[in-house]
Amino acid sequence: MKKKNLYINIGSLIGVSDLYPKRPLKGAEMSRIDKLDNAYLSIAGDTIVDYGQMNDLGNIAEIYNNYDNIYDVKNQFVIPGFIDTHTHLVFAQWREEEFIMKLQGYSYEEIAKKGGGILNSAKKVQTTSEEELFDAALKRINEVINYGTVALEIKSGYGLSLESELKMLRVIKRLKDYTKLPIKSTFLGAHAIPMEYKENRNEYIDLIISEMLPAVADQGLAEYVDVFCDEGFFTLEETDTILNAAVKYGLKPRIHVSEMSNNGGVQLGIAHHAVSVDHLERIEDEEISALLLSDTLPTVLPQVSFFLKIPFAPARKMIDAGLPLVIASDYNPGTSPSGNLQFAIALATIYQKLLPVEAINAITYNAAYALEIENQLGSIQKGKKASFLILNSDVKNLDFIPYHFAANKVEKVIINGEIR
Repeated sequence: MKKKNLYINIGSLIGVSDLYPKRPLKGAEMSRIDKLDNAYLSIAGDTIVDYGQMNDLGNIAEIYNNYDNIYDVKNQFVIPGFIDTHTHLVFAQWREEEFIMKLQGYSYEEIAKKGGGILNSAKKVQTTSEEELFDAALKRINEVINYGTVALEIKSGYGLSLESELKMLRVIKRLKDYTKLPIKSTFLGAHAIPMEYKENRNEYIDLIISEMLPAVADQGLAEYVDVFCDEGFFTLEETDTILNAAVKYGLKPRIHVSEMSNNGGVQLGIAHHAVSVDHLERIEDEEISALLLSDTLPTVLPQVSFFLKIPFAPARKMIDAGLPLVIASDYNPGTSPSGNLQFAIALATIYQKLLPVEAINAITYNAAYALEIENQLGSIQKGKKASFLILNSDVKNLDFIPYHFAANKVEKVIINGEIR
């Protein structure tokens, strides 16, 4: 029999979505978030079965026998769990030595040319055991859970060889099985050109297409494919070739575009029906117009702009134009060494001029669509998974989350009905 739990005296139950459109929130819709004050929330097993206001619940003493546990939230806020749609959290070691190089004035591109960046991480992954990668990544997942993340995407891309890419993807699969979290896996063999292929790029692209993609598909290790389509990485033509090959194996695109330059990657992603195009720091009106005519979700990564000191994606302009928006962390050892989505919310409000509620919708409701788990997560709704957050007693309104940016506002994380 499913365990039944009841949460009572919720100060405000945020993100109640029964009346929301059955699609991502767009434009002005992103400033709306429905809530119930003085509420209760009823859980059976891992599923939300009921919610309402305390006045409608009846006598608590009379219903005790109907529940295994009753938790008094003591007038604190309950909010849907955060969903991180873009991470690279399987890696071997941090890259703080490159942080010092940045402080000394080296650009991201210059560090990469010196063998740093992605290639640095690839060397370390290639010499690290699968068990060590798993243990380190599990520690990072537990870290982001503490900040409120209840589902996430994880990319490969620090292997850059058949053996190491498959090793990373096996680690991601183990993490999903071990944690029971909704984790989506993305194959990113086209993250960078390895040094040994610098003089023969086509040979590495052929390796991706003829060996990596078939092996990934045969072993069922990924749902998505990604390509770093940007200046200094993969060209439009190379990206197009890889995506055309990947579709034959049922892998859906979600691609890196317009971080270093505005090179037409957004339009290419749209042409390939990408689930999302991510980064977008350099996009202009033409890309915004193209996204408005598509179902591809624009995803911004404000922590990258903060850490690299590059322009922030024009998130305010995108919402004002009528687009939906997703915010993710890009948790990785080189350009965003943090998976704290509360910090991403703060950056989006301070530097990208989003309202707090818009940023919260971008990492809950819209993010669920970007991972194609909108029927499970993203809002408080009957039949969805009971994955939500109890915020601490300091939070009296949602504006406090980005305002008090340096502290963790999450007191308890409930995932699939269980308190973590």
